Amino acid sequence: MTAPQPNNPLHGITLERIVNDLVARFGWAGLGRRIDVRCFNHEPSIASSLKFLRRTPWAREQVEALYLETLRAASQPGAATEPNTPRSRSNT
Repeated sequence: MTAPQPNNPLHGITLERIVNDLVARFGWAGLGRRIDVRCFNHEPSIASSLKFLRRTPWAREQVEALYLETLRAASQPGAATEPNTPRSRSNT
C-alpha cells in the first residue's frame, strides 16, 4: 500500500488523464508546439504518447509540469475557461 501524498497534486491522476486533458485544452498541434516530441507532432495518438512518456522520464516531467501549470492558471481568479476565449464585456 502506498503512503498518503497530501502535497502531491498529481497523486491519483493517471498519465492517460493528463494527456487527454492537455489534448482537449491545446490540441495535438498546440501540445507539440509546447513540448517538441515526435509522439505529439507526427501521427499523434493517445496510445503512442503514453508508450513514449512511460519510457522517457524527461518528457513525462515536461508533460506533468505543463499540466500543473494549466491547473494553476485555471485556478487563478478571473481566468478564462479557454485560453483563446475573450472575456465577455459588460454593456455599461
